[in-house]
Amino acid sequence: MAGTLRDAVYGAAVGDALGVPYEFRRRDEFACTGMAGGGAHDQPAGTWSDDTSLLLATCDSLRECGGKVRVDDLRRRFCDWMRDGRYTPDGFCFDIGNATARALTEGKGCVDVRSNGNGSLMRIAPLAFADASDRDVAEASAVTHAHRVSVDACVSFVHIARDLAAGVPAREAVECNAPEGEEFSRVGRVGELPRCEVESSGYVVHTLEASLWCLLNTDDYAACVLAAVNLGDDSDTTACVAGALAGMVYGAESIPQEWLATLRRKDLIEACLF
Repeated sequence: MAGTLRDAVYGAAVGDALGVPYEFRRRDEFACTGMAGGGAHDQPAGTWSDDTSLLLATCDSLRECGGKVRVDDLRRRFCDWMRDGRYTPDGFCFDIGNATARALTEGKGCVDVRSNGNGSLMRIAPLAFADASDRDVAEASAVTHAHRVSVDACVSFVHIARDLAAGVPAREAVECNAPEGEEFSRVGRVGELPRCEVESSGYVVHTLEASLWCLLNTDDYAACVLAAVNLGDDSDTTACVAGALAGMVYGAESIPQEWLATLRRKDLIEACLF
């Protein structure tokens, strides 16, 4: 059965919520086994972060624009999130990346090499289910992250996601769609790397590699997102991106029911799907 947008979005949101309490924690100094609250942001269990909020804003824009990428509409919705807490569980934004904040404040995406955080990769999954060309994906990334590395990571991710949603085996999907360039030299073989060589910082290449590594080295949704969270550091984003991929592969029905029950504001998620 083909993966759907709902599979990807719920997979991402649950992974994100699992990771929120453990963001910034060092690897192997904690063990995530399920939904929890607290952490650096002191949020209730089941709360998603900026990752899912911006992913939902992207979904909502595609829904309102007939499946087309409209950069001005995306930027407006992202600003509504940043300033007014739209697309958040509690009506306020409790976490935002530096490049995203600067890009939305200045009205243009960041182009410097030091701005290659994972802020566009974490929200790009819905474009796999839209009539979006590589140029469309690049423009959607560039609303906040316009450097070539961020753009190429997003384009690669969308191609991988489309293959996964169509039933292509994960390893084949990754190998066939790895980006070109020295920065991405490990992506095509990332599944073969030992865990100690997989980094989980906020750098976009690390997030792409880590999320793919988790998918390729686990056999079900729960194992994939727990592996992602337990890599530590940017735990929520790694698990959000890995969760979107695992959702496409295994389906939303594979997500443990107790995790779905704890996930907050499922009504908001449903309202943004197309």
